[in-house]
Amino acid sequence: MPGSRLVEGERWVIERGLEAGLTQGQIAAVLGRSPATISREVRRGGGPRSSRAGVVLIGRPARYRASKAQRLARRRACRPKPCKVVGELAAVVAGLLEADWSPQQIAAMLPSLYPDDEAMRVSHETIYQSLFVQTRGELRRELTAHLRTGRVARGTKTRSEKIGKLKGMVSISARPAEADDRAVPGHWEGDLLLGGIGKGQIITLVERRSRFVLLAPLNTSRTAADTREQLTAIIARLPLELRKSLTWDQGREMAQHAQFTIATGMPVYFCDPHSPWQRGSNENTNGLLRQYWPKGADLRHVTQDECDAIALRLNTRPRQTLGWKTPAQTLNEGLLATTG
Repeated sequence: MPGSRLVEGERWVIERGLEAGLTQGQIAAVLGRSPATISREVRRGGGPRSSRAGVVLIGRPARYRASKAQRLARRRACRPKPCKVVGELAAVVAGLLEADWSPQQIAAMLPSLYPDDEAMRVSHETIYQSLFVQTRGELRRELTAHLRTGRVARGTKTRSEKIGKLKGMVSISARPAEADDRAVPGHWEGDLLLGGIGKGQIITLVERRSRFVLLAPLNTSRTAADTREQLTAIIARLPLELRKSLTWDQGREMAQHAQFTIATGMPVYFCDPHSPWQRGSNENTNGLLRQYWPKGADLRHVTQDECDAIALRLNTRPRQTLGWKTPAQTLNEGLLATTG
């Protein structure tokens, strides 16, 4: 149950695990939880701050009690939350909503409308909370009719929005054996290297046998049409011997995979949900690319020349997994062996 709140039964498992001498990491593995979640729960529930082997705690030993932790959790869930959209701010926000402004537009424009009044500041999320959660503000529920969707309740956002909705997917299990064992060149893994939220992305392609990298900017949008168009342009530059297959995750940016296959002659295989190891070469390469484009970077203005320069660095760097040959050397050798 990653991402969900701990329940009372899990708190009893934590208490008994600690009494039995298990570390917090071992308890996390038993419950299928993050070690950080268990550590935070133990700390909140009055337990020791560490249960690692060899750690000596000074003073009176602290004990985690499941019953006490459950009471505290209930109290935290019920405590009143401060209301931020009140008074003049609420009146202004309501007026702008009635003018069909979105919460994002309101939050972005308030500093310009009231540059000298710090009290006239609110995030778009707080506006949504005030609309959809009773007792969280003075905004009338009727104002939800002015939102783009007109809905009166917020939908949940889960990873299922990203995966499992592509039509005509072919599973990675159907991928040719020669791709699985990296026997011949021409089988690729692909993904998007994301910048900050709304700050662009880079298409990354890695040839499975040689680890040869191709990069291309996808500056402002990752719609299926934009992704297909850019991917098609990349593959069009490759010789036919290097267009055997592409493996991708189930992201919606690949919704036009059938059109891509028709344009390039290159079939697309999709990984199982939540299985990044099925594109291990690509995941590793994306980690290397973070040296040049750290997480949160603004990629909206990255050019193709910049992508080519960074790809050249990676493709001419010796790799231990290739016997200290470079990806460029390995790809060239594979092509020569294939074409004779």
